[in-house]
Amino acid sequence: MKLVLTCEHAFPAIPEKYRELFISDNEVLNTHEAYDPGAYDLFRELKILADVTHHQEIGRLLVESNRSLWHKNLFSRFSKGLSEKEKQDILNTYYIPYRQEVEEDISQLIDLGNEVLHISVHSFTPVLDGQERNCDIGLLYDPLRKEEKMVSLEWKQLIQKNNLKTRVRFNYPYQGKADGFTTSLRKLFPQKYMGIELEINQKWVKDDKMDEAMKKTLYDTLKELKKGISKN
Repeated sequence: MKLVLTCEHAFPAIPEKYRELFISDNEVLNTHEAYDPGAYDLFRELKILADVTHHQEIGRLLVESNRSLWHKNLFSRFSKGLSEKEKQDILNTYYIPYRQEVEEDISQLIDLGNEVLHISVHSFTPVLDGQERNCDIGLLYDPLRKEEKMVSLEWKQLIQKNNLKTRVRFNYPYQGKADGFTTSLRKLFPQKYMGIELEINQKWVKDDKMDEAMKKTLYDTLKELKKGISKN
């Protein structure tokens, strides 16, 4: 089993030629609307465990790399007013190359006879629309895919064995079968691919750094999970 680690919302960065789109609300680039605070810090912690890693360099307010081309939120409220040519340029420059690189690496691993576990690292805001999200860690998977369900259950057990107080929920705060990069990859690789979105509550993040104890818990348990799956 090979581990692929990605981070689609690592940074809020906007290329200089598109910065004018944010003149009226530049501060938005410092918020969770623009990226997933703490996700890249966690991604870097887990990188040593992975066989393949990729992270997106530009922010989702330019183009949302975790959405399919048909999705209504592919372009944000800031970029959706661009011309079709400008949008296509953005897709050709940032979106398509990123996703193709990940797809090609997974394809190569599978062609070599490997099973692939893909962990897509994210974080989520503790409160959305006035509702508190009562979860520390969310594991998002497709309930119809037995292997993903089993891996998620095993990872949850390892996390709670490591720290019983950590609240882990499945397909929360989002549904694992909803549109996302892992969802697209499941269709592309119906065999030998498992895709799980790892969602961490941003209450564990300060100054864009993930809590050290949380990072250690996830590092230790993912290491043990990978080892166990490889043996099986």
